[in-house]
Amino acid sequence: MTDIILSDDVSRALAEGRAVVALESTIFSTLGLPVPFNAEALEICKQAIRAHGATPAVTAILDGRPHVGLTADEEKRVLLGTRKIAERDLAVAQAQRWDVGVTTVSATVALAHAAGISVFATGGIGGVHRGSEVTGDVSADLDAIGNHPVITVCAGAKAFLDLPRTLEYLETIGVPVLGWQHDWFPAFYTRSSGLPVPHRVEDEQVVCDVLRFRTRPDTGVLLTVPIPVPDEIPAARIDAVLTTALNASSEAGITGPAVTPYVLERIEKETDGESVPANLALARNNADLAARVAVELSRRSQPRE
Repeated sequence: MTDIILSDDVSRALAEGRAVVALESTIFSTLGLPVPFNAEALEICKQAIRAHGATPAVTAILDGRPHVGLTADEEKRVLLGTRKIAERDLAVAQAQRWDVGVTTVSATVALAHAAGISVFATGGIGGVHRGSEVTGDVSADLDAIGNHPVITVCAGAKAFLDLPRTLEYLETIGVPVLGWQHDWFPAFYTRSSGLPVPHRVEDEQVVCDVLRFRTRPDTGVLLTVPIPVPDEIPAARIDAVLTTALNASSEAGITGPAVTPYVLERIEKETDGESVPANLALARNNADLAARVAVELSRRSQPRE
């Protein structure tokens, strides 16, 4: 990877040992949320992070260069982005000098680690896809979380995935999975998938200690946060919508990385737009907690008087 371009505020925060929270850019592009809600999501996530005294660091590839932290003009380019980048694509995007590449979870975790950022907030991670026993379709997000020492804060995994196998995969690769003041693994729009979370945690200090005490130095931590109660879409409603969306994607021959944006768009249509405010709420909620964790980590790094 060539030298990462840090924005001025991110560079200063890192140099001074202050809290920084990485953000992916796919969720803020046309592949994540429809216009103008993608811009709204970006602003509310940045505000939630800054409210705790932390610095937001949106990641992207611009003109073939990896960026961690963006200017206002660079954010405008990301909002219109249509080319998604996973970790494996970072080298290609730089070699081919892609104009705009919006980062997924895996790419953001890799860039955050390279930049020296230990906390990352997203909406929901990718995972093991349904039917993976035939297709072998497992999101690169899981491998990235397992190979970079970053705390990923999310609302669980996207509900259309094979969630039991996703949890099994995370166990296999040694990633601690934590539930924030909650006993159940969240399913994005729904607070509980019906699957118990391996470990419940009650405060930021314990989350930081889990990162500190992990036995594999390059392994990250997954901190799952249920969507706020008022914003949850009932499981029965979302399950019916998911079935319709997944059947439509199968009939259309949609596979691989294209599945997620296709299904999310169908969910938006099938819920008459109800999924959009839910998405905004969970993204802000995750950013808020990520900032709190990042502040605790930075406090620990400060020299004692």
